[in-house]
Amino acid sequence: MPQRSFHDGALGHLPISTSLLTVYSKAGDFKSSIDLFGEIHNRDIIAWNAIVAASLENNCYSTAMEFFEGMNKAQIGFDSTTLLLMVSVSLHMKNFDQGWAIHCLSIKSGMLVDINLGNALTDMYAKCCDLRSAESLFEEMEYRDVVSWNSIMRGSLYNGDPEKSLYYFKRMTCTGDTADCISLSCAISASSRLGRLAFGQSIHGQGIKLGYKESSHVSFSNSLISLYSQSGNSSDAETVFREIEQKDVVSWNAMIEGFASNEKEVFDLLVEMQTTGSFQPDVVTFTTILPLCAEFLLSKEGRTIHAFAIRRQMVPDHLPLLNSLIDMYSKFNLVEKARILFNSALQRDLVSWNVMISGYSQNNYSEEARDLFRELLCWGPNCSPSTVFAILSSCDSLDSLHFGRSIHCWKLKSGFSNNILLVNSLMHMYINCGDLKAGFSILQENTAVADIGSWNTLIVGCVRGDHFQEALETFSLMRQLAAFSHDSITLVGVFSACANLELLSQGKTLHGLTLKSPLQSDTRVQNSLITMYDRCEDIDSARAVFKFCSGPNLCSWNCMISALSHNKESREALELFRDLQFKPNEFTIVSILSVCTQLGILRHGKQVHGHVFRSSIQCNSFITTALVDFYSSCGRLDIALKVFRDSEKSESAWNSVIAAYGYHGKGEQAIKLFHEMCKSRTRVTKITFASLLSACSHSGLVNQGLWYYNRMLKEYGVEPETEHQVYVVDMLGRSGRLDEAYEFTRGLESKASSGVWGTLLSACNYHGAIKLGKQIAQHLFEMDPQNVGYYISLSNMYVAAGSWKDAIELRQYIQNQGLRKAAGYSLIDVG
Repeated sequence: MPQRSFHDGALGHLPISTSLLTVYSKAGDFKSSIDLFGEIHNRDIIAWNAIVAASLENNCYSTAMEFFEGMNKAQIGFDSTTLLLMVSVSLHMKNFDQGWAIHCLSIKSGMLVDINLGNALTDMYAKCCDLRSAESLFEEMEYRDVVSWNSIMRGSLYNGDPEKSLYYFKRMTCTGDTADCISLSCAISASSRLGRLAFGQSIHGQGIKLGYKESSHVSFSNSLISLYSQSGNSSDAETVFREIEQKDVVSWNAMIEGFASNEKEVFDLLVEMQTTGSFQPDVVTFTTILPLCAEFLLSKEGRTIHAFAIRRQMVPDHLPLLNSLIDMYSKFNLVEKARILFNSALQRDLVSWNVMISGYSQNNYSEEARDLFRELLCWGPNCSPSTVFAILSSCDSLDSLHFGRSIHCWKLKSGFSNNILLVNSLMHMYINCGDLKAGFSILQENTAVADIGSWNTLIVGCVRGDHFQEALETFSLMRQLAAFSHDSITLVGVFSACANLELLSQGKTLHGLTLKSPLQSDTRVQNSLITMYDRCEDIDSARAVFKFCSGPNLCSWNCMISALSHNKESREALELFRDLQFKPNEFTIVSILSVCTQLGILRHGKQVHGHVFRSSIQCNSFITTALVDFYSSCGRLDIALKVFRDSEKSESAWNSVIAAYGYHGKGEQAIKLFHEMCKSRTRVTKITFASLLSACSHSGLVNQGLWYYNRMLKEYGVEPETEHQVYVVDMLGRSGRLDEAYEFTRGLESKASSGVWGTLLSACNYHGAIKLGKQIAQHLFEMDPQNVGYYISLSNMYVAAGSWKDAIELRQYIQNQGLRKAAGYSLIDVG
């Protein structure tokens, strides 16, 4: 009975019941709030506002709308607080139309004079991506306070307009309103995005004068950390960071993001955050660090972060973190792990689909990328330009041209046609698929909006597709038509084209053009010049470029060592390696091992091998291949095999060992290893068959060699090329089966190169088949009249047959034509 009288008495007093309703809500007992509200009979506006606020506080936005509708039906009326609450509900529901209706209601009821309501509506419009309406409302406000200015400044930043945010900050200071911590933070963020360090520093000074450097205003300091970090002033950022007495997790995250380009600093800071701070890494921390792990291929660190996130139950609930992990594993070439994460996601956004499609494309899982793209279109048609970028990169061969064209059509229908980055991506796709005409047509259609990236896409695409002459023609056209000048990417592309075509004169002309521009000091351009002169066999010019390199990097040294190696300057290459000013990487090691192979000096190669072990890079597939080649060339097949067996067996390593068996006359072992390679599901290529056929030839396994040659295309999908045909003729010729070799070569008809006929001529010379040899030689003189080797072979055949008169006449002809054979030489290691 006392409980009933308390119950009746409490409900009879409206302020007490309203307060109790609010207490239940704040305690998280929203059901009791609703039950209590249902028992209040004499509800007023305050009671209705309390239940709407309780719904909002407990994230029950639809329920808040229902109470608001019930309030109108009860004809209680509403006040500015009601409308303020409903603006917040509209914002959380992302219901722009509903927010607009509340705005109209505010105007009609005359309550827009409430400054808090005006500020809330301004904030709502900005966060609904309608900055124009937010600005209109802001200008119409009769009274403004610092919150008003903050709302419009934050809204401008939210809508990607930092320039406008600074404009409102300057207006605010002119009106005499004093900026608070939020105002200053907005202005600093805007300065950071615009790269205006000096203006940001002036706001820093203003903040210090206003006392916002104190620990209670940590958001101000956090903005400063981002400003200095993004401006490249890491030391200033760290100074601000160290001065914060009570750091929050945002402070640590801002500082970690500032060190994002320095892996050591980032992980040191992460350890410090956990050991000295009172905060543990959150989702933002990990989404900042994971891209760093992906970029620098820090597999161990990335997996550790993944494990930590699992223990903290962050995965798979947090989409940004999940997306970062999918992207990281894709960059590690661990597509299966990325796929598992994608499939385990409780929910996915467009970023999830994009990173998974991109991961498939980057790792040559083209079919999987296309299947996922089709699934995405069924899931929801709202794709972004990033989706197009991701799927277009999967189109990289003639087989994918049809699919690429369908993406082009879909792109036009989706309204992405004015995006120049997508235009460039389309050009790149067509060139990769071998349709140069379509790529150039797209550029022609978009000449008015084409940028340097558009022309570079064509030039670089042509170079990568071995269309070197077209790349040079595109460069000439660019210089005629484009209103802008070339950049370092353009020059690297055209120098590469000159290198591949061995156009020394044109390369030197372009070098002269480079010397007249600031690009002459660009390290990438200088490195490409070294490579160009290397390929054109002008080693003196390569030396000159390297000598005058402005700040050479490891790539410069690698290019020069490689150039010396290619041009048989092995001793100088070895000396340059000894003077290397950087820690060598796998490219350096491969180049110097090639030098050691040329010199045939076992002790130098062993020293390099020792360095490989000390540097823990012995598992690198390129280094493994180079070591196998070196040891087998130096006669140590036993060590070559040990290196191979102890390594991760890559495609190139298998090929090298098969070739090594061949060099040492162990054809049976080469065939056995070939079958091992097939069982391991390693892809066999034209290089594999070249090594295998060479081994059969050196070991006299003619029938076996012919068997594999005849099954190359049918069973293994490898198209026979000139190199394979040479080995077939060589193995038939070595075994004296000259008629078969001749019939095989004739059967190739126009496909038979001078190299194939030359091999047959050598076989005729070896077996003294002068009649057939003379016939083949006459054919070769027509095909390649400047090759002195063919004349020498025929002359030797005449001598062996005792036809001295024919031999002398042929030698005289060689002399009259000015043909010279390069002198042979031998190397002896004298310590």
